[in-house]
Amino acid sequence: MTPPVPAPTRIVVIRLDRLGDVVLSTPVLQALRERFPHAFIAMLVRPPCRDAVDGHPSLNEVISYDKDGAHRSLRATLRFARSLRRYEFDTALVLHPSNRSHWIPWLARIPVRIGYDRKSGWLLTHRLPHRKQEGAKHEAAYTLELLAPFGISPAAPRPSVPVHPDAVERVDALLRASAVGPGDRLVAIHPSASCVSKRWLPERFAEVADRLIMEQRVRVCLVAGEADAVHARQVARAMRQPVLDFAGGLSVAELIALLRRCRCLLSNDSGPVHLAAAVGTPVVDIFGRNQAGLSPQRWGPLGQGHVVLHKEVGCVTCLAHNCDIEFLCLTTLGVEEVYRAVAAVLERTTR
Repeated sequence: MTPPVPAPTRIVVIRLDRLGDVVLSTPVLQALRERFPHAFIAMLVRPPCRDAVDGHPSLNEVISYDKDGAHRSLRATLRFARSLRRYEFDTALVLHPSNRSHWIPWLARIPVRIGYDRKSGWLLTHRLPHRKQEGAKHEAAYTLELLAPFGISPAAPRPSVPVHPDAVERVDALLRASAVGPGDRLVAIHPSASCVSKRWLPERFAEVADRLIMEQRVRVCLVAGEADAVHARQVARAMRQPVLDFAGGLSVAELIALLRRCRCLLSNDSGPVHLAAAVGTPVVDIFGRNQAGLSPQRWGPLGQGHVVLHKEVGCVTCLAHNCDIEFLCLTTLGVEEVYRAVAAVLERTTR
């Protein structure tokens, strides 16, 4: 049993992994703000994730920790941790276990440190058992369990992200320049993902996109981060119809604004799935991998109107990027099934 903690007045929430993980952590911010309306609440994230929470109504401040750049070295991390002391945080909530995530609040001399019993978990004052690999519930629900020491038992998680008016203006201007009118139906396709075991074939994305343009009379745009734009280029080259290629050209804030404008997002299992779900845009989410901790039950989009396409191919243990059966969970998913899923979403959306 994890002991209760004193009511905090200055809280830092730490999440140093990927974009989607940060989005799925926002219910924690909402729950903390509801319970402690006068507390100072900050969130510590990597720079690529900053736009997903900067301006969130539950936060007073967002702090960037660049573990892959400016703060990569041990010396830089020490300096960074010491710099946090000026905030006089009394509580740190570490939402995902990593050595750095645990060392930083300890070095910052934060008295109450809550997290999971893994990866230098002995540095924490309050440890909960880490069972995420079992995949018994959604990642957002697992994360909310860390609020137990505060006596908080939140309702079903509802992730949220800020929509910045200036980003909306930039996206509106981009769409006007691309001859996309207010009445045009827009479908976004995100063909990338962090691991090859999560990426559907680019030529199949291209075929679906062509059919959507011809048969559903929609405009299709490709989106991806700068480092992943190569996957969008592969789709664009394989297409026969003209496509709006925004890959590598949007900030996260602009991507949020664009997804909010779309009727649907077709995507591999990746961060933009959770951005779209957070702004109410229906998602058709393609899942590979058949391991409990990597499953749609843990990582699927939250909310109503989403479609998850996931093929069970009999794997006992998922080897992920070391798959020795040529990613059968992805290759058995055909163009027709994906096209019909997106078409069904378009039929029931009214925006």
